[in-house]
Amino acid sequence: METAPRTHSASMLIQASPEELYAMLSDVTRTGEWSPICRECWWDEGGGPREGAWFTGRNVLPERTWETRSQVVVAEPGREFAWTVGQGFVRWGYVFEPGEQPGTTRLTETWEFTTAGLERFAERYGDEAPAQIEQRTRDALAGIPETLAAIKRIAEG
Repeated sequence: METAPRTHSASMLIQASPEELYAMLSDVTRTGEWSPICRECWWDEGGGPREGAWFTGRNVLPERTWETRSQVVVAEPGREFAWTVGQGFVRWGYVFEPGEQPGTTRLTETWEFTTAGLERFAERYGDEAPAQIEQRTRDALAGIPETLAAIKRIAEG
């Protein structure tokens, strides 16, 4: 069973400042506007876009619907916003870098299926773990460019 983390990232230039995009993307209650899988998120009571805060996400695919618990691990306005799913099984994030033109941002979405996540899938799915890991990887790799395109459309709209 593989245990090396799987990672992927993609970037897109967006006509909005890093601060504007950070304010939009760190509001997890808006995630359903741009994510092809995560349809909605909500903060725990008193939660918000700060390190240590927890939120729940509801994900939908044709074959299943499920909820995840996530914790914000990086909240640096205008620079980076990231969270881990479950007990550090997957790490998602956005990195905001000023573009070459004023008022633009190179937005990078990052994804990591961590060693802890791979081990959890091995425990949970047994012989089916490799197929489950491949499916989750395909979903993430397909979803990132869709997400970035939707963010661009909304931010520039």
